Amino acid sequence: MHYATTMCRAAQTCAAVATVILLPIAARAAVPGITGPTFNLVASADYVSQPDGAAIFAFGYGCDGAPAGFAPFDGNCPQMQLPGPTLIVTEGDTVTVKLRNNLPIAAGNTSIVFPGFQVTTGGTGVSGLLAREAAGGNTVTYTFTAVKAGTYAYHSGTQADLQIEMGLYGAIVVRPATPPTNCRPKGPYSLSSSAYGHPSTCYDREYMFQLSEMDSRIHDAVLAQVQACLAAPCPQLVAKIEPYRPNYYLLNGRSMPDDMDIPYSPSYVHQPYNANPHMHPGELVLMRMIGQGRWQHPFHFHGNHARVLARDANLLLSAADNSSLAGPLLFTTPTVSGQTQDQIFSWTGKGLNWDVYNHRASDAVQVPCHPDRNGFNDLAGSANFGEWCADHLKPIPVAPPDPTIVAIGQWYAGTPYLGLQNTGTFNNTNEPPGTLNQNPPAESGYAYMWHSHNEREITTNDVFPGGMMAMLLIDPASWFIDETL
Repeated sequence: MHYATTMCRAAQTCAAVATVILLPIAARAAVPGITGPTFNLVASADYVSQPDGAAIFAFGYGCDGAPAGFAPFDGNCPQMQLPGPTLIVTEGDTVTVKLRNNLPIAAGNTSIVFPGFQVTTGGTGVSGLLAREAAGGNTVTYTFTAVKAGTYAYHSGTQADLQIEMGLYGAIVVRPATPPTNCRPKGPYSLSSSAYGHPSTCYDREYMFQLSEMDSRIHDAVLAQVQACLAAPCPQLVAKIEPYRPNYYLLNGRSMPDDMDIPYSPSYVHQPYNANPHMHPGELVLMRMIGQGRWQHPFHFHGNHARVLARDANLLLSAADNSSLAGPLLFTTPTVSGQTQDQIFSWTGKGLNWDVYNHRASDAVQVPCHPDRNGFNDLAGSANFGEWCADHLKPIPVAPPDPTIVAIGQWYAGTPYLGLQNTGTFNNTNEPPGTLNQNPPAESGYAYMWHSHNEREITTNDVFPGGMMAMLLIDPASWFIDETL
């Protein structure tokens, strides 16, 4: 497929970057994970891959035996993965996590802390600074009640500066026990129909973005000590943490372009989760974001602003009535280390001032646009559901639009319209060169770069493009988005 994207540079300028991305399979990304409420995890060590060919020694949580189940579709859960398995539970569940320490002898003890939850350990494990710990080869059990819906992080509480850097972190999704009745039915690849019990937190599809970084020199130093000590007793691992100079930047454990491959790809045995959002115009997309690294990462999403629903699973409500959502609209999210954020993103094409589907006058009857009270097409089941009706039938400008709108402003994509793949309305006539829908029913849509707004973080070991970068694809309503591919 052929896309053009933009990159906003740190020097307050934006340059249009034309790229060609060949994807034999159009990869998606939901919020895949394992279901509980009982989880048997193990902390292990292995190697993770990077697009430059590097194999980096790392730690990670994984499944100690087959999990109770997978959601929202079947996958796999190795004994070590980066990030750790996403734990999916329901509000009110009593959650039990049993952790076995299978790290190298030199790593010593390990543990898990669960920010936002009141945890008990039942006397298992050994005393630690932040949590009960599992000594090498032993286990520790944690229990808590998932009192509130939302997105949470979990991570090591033992020698945390080093063990989190090595990869011991993951995410928890707590689904609301009673979603609001005003939400649309839950989609096939959504964990729920709402993020919280609040009526303004409905969504149609969802994506997880765990942002982290790695300094491979630290990992190399740990590997050397692990290889030097194969039998107890061993001195505690020591690695020079400062100055901290990460050279790999990760979305859900992968760097671009690997993060655009399919979830559970056999090419990344220990990195099962990808980061490749797709949506239809007018859909509400829940973005679950977690800062899992040491650094703050400014996550910049082209296409529109997103409304912040909650931070650390706490809804941002109006002080006036304590019921209306009061979170800001953001175009770049500062993903603070350790913090989670839930946001709602949507795209309609409003403001482009041309018909995003490239409808022609002859389509007026065949493809009508019926505006709801907000001006968007609300004809359920129509191929152009969610279209901004005020621009229906408006032709694509013969003269190119103002470059500050398409390259620097909030609207930009490599294709000038979506097209209706399943109707055969458009063939390869009178269409601008480079469009994707010249041969229906092939997929085509608007493409937007989602990336770190820190320029060095969109590199892989100083090579651009890479790092914290993904592509949002806006697909026509007629295109079924299969998140398993």
